[in-house]
Amino acid sequence: MIRNVIIGILTVALIGTGYWGYTEHQEKNSILIKAENNYQRAFHQLTYRIDQLNEEIGTVLAMNSKKSLSPALAEVWRITSEARGDVGQLPLSLLPFNKTEEFLSNIGDFSYRVAVRDLDKEPLTKEEMNTLKKLYETSNEIKQELRKVQSLAIKNNLRWMDVELALASEKEPTDNTIVDGFKTVEKNVEQISEVNWGETKPDQLQEKVNLDHYLKGKPITKNQAKKIALSFANIKNPKKVEVNETFQHSKYTAYNVTIHENDRETTYIDISKKGGHPVWMLNSRDVKEAKISLNEATQRAEKFLKKHGFKNMTLADSNQFDNVGIVTFVHLMDNVIVYPDSVTLKVALDNGEIIGYEAINYLTSHKQRTLPKKIISLKEAHKQVNPNVEIHEEQLAIIKNDLGKEILCYEFIGTLGDDTYKMYINATNGEEEKVEKLKEAEPLYS
Repeated sequence: MIRNVIIGILTVALIGTGYWGYTEHQEKNSILIKAENNYQRAFHQLTYRIDQLNEEIGTVLAMNSKKSLSPALAEVWRITSEARGDVGQLPLSLLPFNKTEEFLSNIGDFSYRVAVRDLDKEPLTKEEMNTLKKLYETSNEIKQELRKVQSLAIKNNLRWMDVELALASEKEPTDNTIVDGFKTVEKNVEQISEVNWGETKPDQLQEKVNLDHYLKGKPITKNQAKKIALSFANIKNPKKVEVNETFQHSKYTAYNVTIHENDRETTYIDISKKGGHPVWMLNSRDVKEAKISLNEATQRAEKFLKKHGFKNMTLADSNQFDNVGIVTFVHLMDNVIVYPDSVTLKVALDNGEIIGYEAINYLTSHKQRTLPKKIISLKEAHKQVNPNVEIHEEQLAIIKNDLGKEILCYEFIGTLGDDTYKMYINATNGEEEKVEKLKEAEPLYS
């Protein structure tokens, strides 16, 4: 009798284990399929955008009307912006694609800068026409290569998940069509002759790749990176810690530290090799039902920054998404808000733990600054604001304009109807630099 009961219990346990394993397998497959679909969508959209880009640049070259040039160049800017977004959704973090990203960024900056100026007073120069011709030729080469990759990927039913595995493996992939295709695109972009982009952003990808350029301190070891990461994440007894160096073509030189706290919770941190600065952190745990407010989460984030040596920081933005708070702090210098010096933190609203951190902007921008001596008065700046806007707050702030140049401005926060806006008036010449519509609070649905 007892033997039969034991056999019955073991049978039920075996069936339960099998069912659990089956459901786990199904869930993993579902996640993989979703990721694969997202990669496929982003790749095919990228191929389509590059087709559009090449066609639009060709159209600009054929135009003779200054009236038509501005909207056409604005369209080039829009397409490059969307193409860069598509690239960002592909698993290319381990693949050298910096030159192509920089190329798309430069096209966007160039086309936007020309599109917004008065072409009747400042028509396209001979150098700018030569630049457009080179952009047309190079975009055509990229288009052809991406079409080739697309055709082979469809024909051979290639999967992007295989690309990710190939890139993450220790051995260099030799026969992966997608990887080889993107390497060819990168090589073609590297080989283009020098392009005269005109005035360019000082903080573009080429500089941002070398984070060491901005950092202070001596090089650290893997063991030092491990200690810094554990202290920063406030983890005392991890189950396992892995430390690896970033890939040689990554956007910054750092140690990737993976901390396995237990079987279900992992924290990833990037620690810069130079100086041992935490650059980025993410905790993978599931956040349960919110028990603290966004205001309390903001206070926790502020304490975290003070604990880790950030001085004179002020809250710039805070939002709640499900059970997580996303807060951004910026530097405050002599009562002037410095927006380029920003740090963003992710706070779990179930217990107030800091589960995300990103400080690249702060690390690449924070420095001693000298404010211009001659600035217009607040009253003069106020006159440049739309008179229909009701102003509620006003202060001095440093922002970056569309060319990436730091500008001292008067920041006005005001309302027009039911909407709230931030308006930035250049403090040295009185020109309107930027207008931003502030996001509304996320509605809660029951």
